[in-house]
Parts: sequence; C-alpha cells; structure tokens
Amino acid sequence: MAATGVLPFVRGIDLTKNDFLGNEFPKQVSDMTGLRWLKLNKTGLKEMPKEMANLKKLEHLSLIKNSIECLGNDIENLPALRTINCRHNQLTDKGIPDKIFQLQDLSVVDFSHNNLNEVPPELENSKGVIVLNLSHNNIEMLPNLLFVNLLDLTYLDLSNNNLETLPPQMRRLTSLQTLILNNNPLVHAQLRQLPAMTSLQMLHMRNTQRTLANFPSGLDSLNNVLDVDLSRNDLPRIPEPLYKLKSLTHLNLADNQISELSLLIDTWVNLQTLNLSRNKIQTLPASFHKLQSLKRLYLNSNQLDFEGIPSSIGKLHNLELFSAANNNIEMIPEGLCRCGKLKKLLLNSNRLITLPDILHLLPELETLDVRDNPDLVMPPKPAELTRDKEFYNIDFSLNNQLRLAGAPSAQNQTSPQPAKDPVARKLRLRKRRGKDESEKVLKGMKDVAKERDKVDSERKEEEEMKALKPKKWNEHLERPHLDYSEIFEEEVGQIPGVTCWEIENFLPNQVEEALIGKFYEADCYIILKTFIDDTNSLSWQIYFWIGGLATLDKKACSAIHAVNLRNLLGAECRTIREEMNDESDEFLDLFENGVSYIEGGRTSSGFYTVEELIYETKLYRAIGIQSVHMERCPVAMSSLDPRFVYLVDNGKIMYVWVGKKSKGVTKTKSRLIAEKINKNERKNKSEIEIIYQGTEEMPFWRSLKVHTSSDVSAIKEWIPDDFELAEPKLYKVGLGMGYLELPQVEIPGGKLRQKILDTKQVYILDCKTDVFVWIGKKSTKLIRAAALKLSQELNCMLERPDYCSVTRCLEGTEPQIFKTKFIGWDDVLPVDYTRTAESICRRGADMKVIMERDKLKTDLSALFMARQPSMPKDEAEQLIEEWNEDLDGMEAFVLEGKKFVRLPENEIGIFHSEDCYVFLCRYWLPVDIPEDEDEEQLDDEDAPEEQIKCVVYFWQGRDAGNMGYLTFTFSLQKKFEGLFGDKLEVVRTHQQQENLKFMSHFKRKFVIRKGKRKQPNQMPKKPQVEFFEIRANGGIISTRCIQIRPHASLLNSCFCYILMVPFDTEDLHGVVYVWCGSKADHEDASLTEEIAYMMYKDNYTVQMINEGEEPENFFWVGIGGKKPYDQEAAFMNYARLFRCSNEKGYFAVSEKCADFCQDDLADDDVMILDNGQHVFLWVGKKTSDVEIKLAFKSAQVYIQHLRNKQSDRPRKLLLAMKYKELRNFTKCFHGWGKYREVKE
Repeated sequence: MAATGVLPFVRGIDLTKNDFLGNEFPKQVSDMTGLRWLKLNKTGLKEMPKEMANLKKLEHLSLIKNSIECLGNDIENLPALRTINCRHNQLTDKGIPDKIFQLQDLSVVDFSHNNLNEVPPELENSKGVIVLNLSHNNIEMLPNLLFVNLLDLTYLDLSNNNLETLPPQMRRLTSLQTLILNNNPLVHAQLRQLPAMTSLQMLHMRNTQRTLANFPSGLDSLNNVLDVDLSRNDLPRIPEPLYKLKSLTHLNLADNQISELSLLIDTWVNLQTLNLSRNKIQTLPASFHKLQSLKRLYLNSNQLDFEGIPSSIGKLHNLELFSAANNNIEMIPEGLCRCGKLKKLLLNSNRLITLPDILHLLPELETLDVRDNPDLVMPPKPAELTRDKEFYNIDFSLNNQLRLAGAPSAQNQTSPQPAKDPVARKLRLRKRRGKDESEKVLKGMKDVAKERDKVDSERKEEEEMKALKPKKWNEHLERPHLDYSEIFEEEVGQIPGVTCWEIENFLPNQVEEALIGKFYEADCYIILKTFIDDTNSLSWQIYFWIGGLATLDKKACSAIHAVNLRNLLGAECRTIREEMNDESDEFLDLFENGVSYIEGGRTSSGFYTVEELIYETKLYRAIGIQSVHMERCPVAMSSLDPRFVYLVDNGKIMYVWVGKKSKGVTKTKSRLIAEKINKNERKNKSEIEIIYQGTEEMPFWRSLKVHTSSDVSAIKEWIPDDFELAEPKLYKVGLGMGYLELPQVEIPGGKLRQKILDTKQVYILDCKTDVFVWIGKKSTKLIRAAALKLSQELNCMLERPDYCSVTRCLEGTEPQIFKTKFIGWDDVLPVDYTRTAESICRRGADMKVIMERDKLKTDLSALFMARQPSMPKDEAEQLIEEWNEDLDGMEAFVLEGKKFVRLPENEIGIFHSEDCYVFLCRYWLPVDIPEDEDEEQLDDEDAPEEQIKCVVYFWQGRDAGNMGYLTFTFSLQKKFEGLFGDKLEVVRTHQQQENLKFMSHFKRKFVIRKGKRKQPNQMPKKPQVEFFEIRANGGIISTRCIQIRPHASLLNSCFCYILMVPFDTEDLHGVVYVWCGSKADHEDASLTEEIAYMMYKDNYTVQMINEGEEPENFFWVGIGGKKPYDQEAAFMNYARLFRCSNEKGYFAVSEKCADFCQDDLADDDVMILDNGQHVFLWVGKKTSDVEIKLAFKSAQVYIQHLRNKQSDRPRKLLLAMKYKELRNFTKCFHGWGKYREVKE
C-alpha cells in the first residue's frame, strides 16, 4: 500500500474495465472500510473476491459482464447491501446463496442474462425489493407465492424466458409501474391480473403470442399507462381497449398483420411515438392529423402509396421523424414538407419519381434518405440556397469570380429584357388617376416624418445638456472590459461575510473558511468584507495583506488582484494595504478570533527557481498517423520494432528513432512532439536527434541500457498485428464531508477529448503505462491533495509495469505526452502540405494572416476566357513559307551511344521516343536599308552585310533519359559556342511540346515512332504491327503522325491512320494501309499518303483505303479485330485543359495551349479537362487535399459559367484518377500511351 491513509475515507470507487482475470484482485480494497458503492464491471471475475468481506458498509455492488458462476457465502457478510447487479454473468441456480435475500435493506436485484432455470426460492421473503430483473434466463415457471410479499415492487422484467403462464397473485402488485414480458410463449395466459395493477405505466408484451382472443380485456381501465409494446404478435387490427388509453405516449405495433387503422385514433392526443412498421397498411385514416403530439412515426415495410398518406399530415407540427421505407410511394404529399420541426425523412426503397420543391425549405431537416429509388429526379434548389459560400476563405460564387476576372456578371449576361405588357401599363395608369387616395398616404407619411424629427431633436438636446453638466470624480470611473472569470468565481461578493484569497503562482486561490485569519509570514492575502449598507444594498471593503517575508511577485499580485476584484464587483471603495505587524483596527475587527502568524510560506512563488533537475529516461512508442499517441515502453533495446517510431527522452537529449518500415507522417509528428516538449517544458535546452534504423551509435544505445557494441542485437518485429492500446480510464475525484469518491467518466467512443475536462474538477487518467493527475484551475486545495494521494493508491492498487509513474498536470501547463492521449488537443501538424519551405520564408507561417491577406488573391480568370481559336489555314501556310524562307540551312544529329552523329537525310522528320536529336538551324536576319537610298542603286560593296542567327534545337523523346542532354551540353554545345559565339541560341524541347517555328521546317511531315532507332550494325528485330494517327491540334502547323497502340477502338471517322502489317517473306516486308475516315479532310488524306511513302520506301506495298472498304484478311487482323469506334470528333472544337496549382503562393487556374499533350498532366497538380460533353477533374498521385478541394469548387464554377455561355451543351463533372482514365478523357490527347517515367 502507498500508505497515504486515504483509503478508509473512500466512499465509492469504479474499477470497471480493469482486468482481474489473470491478475490478483487488489488487496487494498479490503482497507476501504467506508466504501458505500463499488463497480467491478467488465473485469473478468470468475468468483467473488474475498477482500469484499471487510466492506461492512457496502450498499451498492455492480458486477456486470463478468464470468461469475457463484456469488459465494462472503456476500452474506455485507449487511448494508441495498443493490446487487449481476447482469451478464454465468450464474446458476446453486450459485445464488439463500441468505442474500434475508438482508433487510435489499431493494434492487438484477440477475438478468444468466443461466437460471428457476426463481431463487428465498426471493419471496425479500419484502423490501422494489426492482426485480430476471430477464434472459431459462425460467419456465413462477412460484405462486413469489408475489405474495413483494408488494412494494415497482419494476419487474421477466422477458426472454420460457414462461407459459403467470401466477394469479400478480394482481397484488398494485405499486408496479413497469412490467416487461417480451419473448415469452404466454399462449395460455389471459393476463386477467393487469386491471388490478392500477399504477402501471409501461407494459411490454412483444412476441408473447397475443391475439384478439387472448388480449387482456380490462386494459382500458389502466389510466396511467404511457408505453405499450405489442410488436411481433398476430394482431389483424388494433385491439379496441388500446384506443381508450388516452394517456399513451409510446405505442409499438410493428410486425403484426394490421391492415387498417380505425378513426378512433384521434383519442391518442398525447402519443409521441408510433411504430406501425412491417404490417399490411395501405392507407392512413383522415383523422391521423389529430395526433398533435406525435414526434416519431414509423411506417416501414407496408403497402402505402401516394394516396395512402393524407394531405392533412402537414398539421402534425411536432413531427420530427417520418420513416416510410420499403413501400410503394411514388410521391409524398406537399403537406408533409410543412412539418416545420421535421429532422429525419426516410423514404428509401420506394417508387419515388420526384419530391415537392418546398422540401429544400425545411429549416431543421438533417437526414434525407431516398436511396434505391431509381426513377427519382430531385427538385432543383431555390436560388437563395444555391449561393456558393466561402470555401477555404475563398468566395467561389460565380458572380464574385466573374467580378474578380473583370468579366460581366452572370445576371447581366442572362437576364432578358422584360417584354412590354400593355395590360399592366393600363393598370398602372389607373392607379395614378386615384390621386385622392395617394394624397392621403403622402400626408400621413409627412406627419409621421415630422413627429419623428421632433422626437429626435428633443433627444439630442437632452444629450447635449448631459454633456455640459459636470461629473463627479467617481462617475469617471469605468469598469474595464476584462475577463475575470479565470481569476474569481462569478458569485463572489454576493453573500455577506468575509472571504479570503492567498496568492500562489501569480493567481489568487480562495482559502478555506477555517483558515481565514491565519496568515503565513511569507505569503500575501486578499480579504473581502461583504455587508449590507444603510440603503439595504450590498457594499464591500477590500484589503490586501503583505507578509513580512513575502516575495516581490506575491506583493505585486495581491495589489493587482485586489483592484481586479474591485472592478469585478463594481465597488466604489478603495483597496487598502495592510502590512504584517502594522494592521489597522478596522482590519483586525474583521476576524472574530484575531490574527495569528505562522512561520514560513504555504504557497509557491511564481518565479522560476534554479534547480538541477534529474530526468528519468523514458521510452515512448508513437502509434497512429492522423493522431499520434505516445505509449510508454520499457527502456530496453528489445522494445524497438522496425514498424514504429520511438522517442527516447533523456532530459538533456531526445532521440527520435525511426524504424525502416515506419510511416513518414508518424516520424514527422514525433519530431514535432519532441520539439514541443523542448520548447514548452525544457526552455529549448534539450537537443533533438533523428536516428534512422541502422545508423545508431553508442550514445543512443547507452540510453537504452546497452553499454557495449557486442550487446547490440538485430531488431525484429515482435508487436502483434492485432495489437490494441489499453483503453484509457478517466476518474473524476469527488470530495464530500469526510469522504472521497472515484467514479469513472464515460468516454464517448473510447476517445478522449479536451472538452471532457472541467476546470473546477480534478481527474485521474489511467493509461495502464502512465498515470496522470489533471488539476483544474478552479479546483480547491483539499480536492487537489486528495487526488494526488488517490493517484498513488491507484498506481499501486492495480497491476501495471514497474516503469509506470504518476505525473501531475496543471490546467494550462499540461505536458505534451499528456496531450497526445486526447484527440485534437494541440495538434502538432496543422500544416498546409502544398506549401514549401521557400513560400514559408517568403510569406510567413501564420496561416490566419496569410489567408486574410490572400482572401482575394485567387485567380480563376482563365476559366472565363474564350477558347483559343485554331489558326486559320491561310495564315498557317503563310507562316510556314516565311519561316522556311528565313532558314538558310538545317543540320541534324542524333545520339548514338555516348556521342552525336549526323542524322541521315532520309530520316529527317522521323523521331523516336527513346532518342535525342539536335538540329542546328541558321536563319537570315533582315537588313535595315536607309529610307533615302534605293535598294537597286546600292553596289555590292556598299550593301550592308546580311547577318545570320543560329538556333540549336535539342529534341528529347518522352521515353529518353536526361543523360542525352548532359552529353549535348558538354560536347556539341561547346563546339557550337566556339563557332558562333553570341549568335547562338539553344532551345530545349520535349516530345509534343515543340514550338511552331521548329515544326514548320518539316512541312507537316512530323513523325514520332515508339522505341529507339535502328543502329547501323544492329541485328534486325522481328517486325511488329505499327499503327499511326495523324492529327493537328490548334492549326495545321502542329500536324503530327504519332505511333499508337494498334487497336480498332482508337479509330475515328474524322482522322487518317497508317497501318503497317509485316510479312515474313524476303521479297515483301509488309503491306501499308492508309486509312481515311469518311469525315476526314482530303488534304489530310494526301498528306498521310506522302508520309506513308516517306516511312516505308522499299519492299512495302502502300494501299489507300476508305472507311468501310477495309480488307478482312490483313487490316482488321492487324489491329486486333473489328471493334466499335468513334464516328465524331466534336471534342476537337471544345477541348480545353486547365491547370490548378498553389505554386504561386495562392490558388490559381491557368490554361494550357490548344496543342496540349499527355505530359502536360502534372503529377503534383489538379487538371480540369473540358471535352464539350464532360468536365473531368484529373487528380495526380502527389496532389494535396487542399488543391483537390479548391479545384473541385473551380470546376463547379466553370460548369455554372458554361450553362450561361453554352446552354445547348450542358456538361457533367466526372473524376479521372491517374492510371484510371476513361476513353472519353484520353481521346482528347494525341498519342495517348503510358506515362513518362524519367530515366536517370
């Protein structure tokens, strides 16, 4: 025992959920001789503990959910026992001692959910029992004498047994208020005893085989019945006696055969809950609306339709829940939506077509379930409910975003001019002719305005007179707007008498009444005298007493808080200073027993005391990702597991050990927890080291008590996969007149939250490996001292590891380890994952300041701009001609191995996705000729020299690595710089991201093949089927012929394709088909034929075929068989790609050019693709949650904007995840294939 001496004063303790199955029952319980109540629920007990024999004053014993088979004879030694609750055990008939029913004070007996076959024989002698629960046993018969003496019984539960009849002596239970007989085969029981039970309020007879023949006829005489349960019987209709029970508030008639309701239901004016589920009801009576008190109505699994629900149901103004699932309802009456208090509307699995429009206007509706209604069309929301509210401090409403983008609002774009109505014009003219009536109205308005002006002028004059009148000195005193609730109680100074506070840690603590006038020499006090003055109102005198040895902080705080007390009370008195040994007579008269001094100090100073703290080495295991929980572990190497992160706290140094299989988020949060501990608890004097598994050094191992390197062993996975943390238990310390109580606080969902803690209380948190004592700021000193002693007893009482310790936590200064036990308390990682270290340095770390500053810094203007039109054909041809005229020459190189070699002339224009190419282009620069000279008159010698500019284009395939560019940088680029100097410009371009000037040099014959080009001395590979698609995005300059996957579903009637089917013969290598879609352009068909002859020159047969003329033998076989394909390409006229990103420091949407490609899909951003039919939200694998949410709102705004611009083409918003894109998404990208994986 901890020898604190508090155990005899403990009046009650709750040891629920402590495991006593494999552990010994705490012997300290036998020392709690004053114990009045004891809870041992869910403790795994198999027998009654012997230590309970000493609890002579025990009155209430709870043993719920254990494995007890026998109560034993020790329970007879509890003479004061009033309540025994053994629910959910394994008690047998022999396990209940007879003498227990001889206890004079026994009043509550609960033996439910056990293995009893008969009623305990001596129970009939327990005359004082008022609550008896024998439900969920195997009892077949009740003794006739059972209820002869139990005349005071108020609660009787006999449900879930095998009773076939009830003894007639039950009519003697005139005090019975609750009778539960559910799930008993009472076939032969007529229940004639019921009319005699005049006090009955609750009657439950679920599944008792009630019919109209054996229904109790005298039930209508029970005027006090409030709750009746007759579910799961065979009732074809509601028995008439039920209609006469006007006091009913709850009625359950579910699972019967009821087909109709009588008009007599209007007698249930007090009914609040009615359950008619799983019957055969087709219609509700017209008088149903007279159930004015009805709150909950259940009609599930009936045969109701639209006509079966009366329209007058809307008069049920108190209805909160309407459940009619699994019926035949096509539509609900509009009156139902007029029930203003309706919170839940459950209509799933019906035949709903639509719902009333006013459904959206129900003010308190929380749940609407309309699942499994395939034909349902939800009504549109009213305009006032569709306004977009702020999201992430951003207003995403369409009008606001149009205003920010500088575009006209949607209202201005769509609101038509009202048509002229000649009839309305005549009516307005007639109203104007009634001058007499309008003049009267104007006269009345003028009189009201004059009277209002007169009142306002008089009020101003009174205020001016008050301002001129001089004020007294005390009228200038104003109560400061400060919050004193954390310093003083709200009811302070309201009762006449003397109140005293002592100063501790800068704050006043109220002193017990018995200690007032006993002052410590090293302390300071505030004394308040409250009295009633001559005017019969409260008045006050405030003193602050200074001890002779008090510290400076106590002196200053006593004076400051004395003034705060005066401000709180609104007192007009002055605060009076009293010093030790120099007190005034008025001050001494406050104390009846005089003032006495005590040596030393009772309270602690608020100043820090310099002490050399000795820290105990502690080891914590970090568990969890969303919320990290720190679990105490033994300080040993064997505690480490590679799947977890550990925190080793040595005091001056903290190690964060990261296992190889641990989560990165857990590591980050564990490090931040260590930083919090260092900042708030160690004054930044500790060092923090991150140690990864396999990089440990001896200082780390010494902290885990491993002193030599030879003792270091391999770290293995030893924690079971199904490991669960011990459920925390929170005790609330109760203090009364001479007794202590330790009840448990119910933890909702088993998860601790800060709001559970009350500042006026003290709590003990038992986490099995850690015990914390939390002390509220407004708790008293006695309860604090008692809690500390109780925590020591609790630590020793229950079996726990040796390294467990008790930690004292003051409210407001809780250690970080304690906070990790709670959900959402001081989350260590409130970070926006989209922000980088550079943006934090540039813009700060305070998210509130940044969000307020960036409130309007959201750029969605790209969404409201018109789509970039395609370049006209004439303009494109002119640009191709001009750019090629300026071209003096072009040399091509390709990377072979580790060096660049010249590209053969016949391969210029044919690129491979795994290769790198270099093109050296020389351009003529235009020469400026003076205006006064004629170009023809200039001699060759006088003519200015024409200048040449060199541009080197480095082209990199999407499957090529970056080593090619490094090779170019250190080889060819150096040579070119030496030759051309400042006239050289280097342009690096990637596949399908080429600029138009570069592409114009190939005159629309730009071919991109998959793989790597054939090397000179390379062995030929087995030829494969090759399939190419020719398409131009944004203009004919960007025409490309790209190799794609050979599949018939990729064909489109609007484009041209090249298909090469190889042969195994030496004379003929294969056949080449130039497939022209029925809607393809004729010039594109000619161009495709030229490209085919350019790629396949020798030993190939080239055939032009039109759509619908394909040969079966080679064409369809080459592309995997005939399959459905697209006949239209309308997306080419609507396709737009937007990028949503936070890289600028704020959320912005930008549009890619019309010639976009698959590589424009950034993995760390969200993309919006519009194909004219759908709007896709493409989400990359590295995208942050913030960007996804903001992009989703942006896509909604874009769709809303398109409804006004392109009302004939409504869009639907769809989600496209990376690697899971649909064909409607991928067809917008020319040459869609596998994603680029950068090769290093």
